[in-house]
Amino acid sequence: MTLALQYCHITVDDMDEAIAFYRDALGFKVTGDNGPGQQRWVSLSDPVHGGPELVLSSPYAGRSQEDGDALRELLVKGVLPMIVFSSDDLDADFERVRATGAEVLQEPIDRPYGVRDAAFRDPAGNTVRFHQPLKR
Repeated sequence: MTLALQYCHITVDDMDEAIAFYRDALGFKVTGDNGPGQQRWVSLSDPVHGGPELVLSSPYAGRSQEDGDALRELLVKGVLPMIVFSSDDLDADFERVRATGAEVLQEPIDRPYGVRDAAFRDPAGNTVRFHQPLKR
């Protein structure tokens, strides 16, 4: 059996701001825009590296009002799982994203466990990290 990750879902509260961040700051390409209003979901792909598609959706997309409300509370608190991207030039990628006005959570730093990493917050409050293996 061969398994590969196909989609990574990211909950957002303002679809247009989220699209701008993932498309303009991170370089993803919108490949689908579906559903009306709070049921809207948008898929994006990495046109250079391929890999799993990102799927942006509202807390209410495919969920009950009660579940959507609970998910929205977690989103507002900034406690949903983070997304981590690998980078082959973390410092350049960091500067490119910072130049878009994205909220910086952590400047690039070398970690004792063998990576250089940095972090931003997307417009919805999700943590977005970049990792690059340190040269040994």
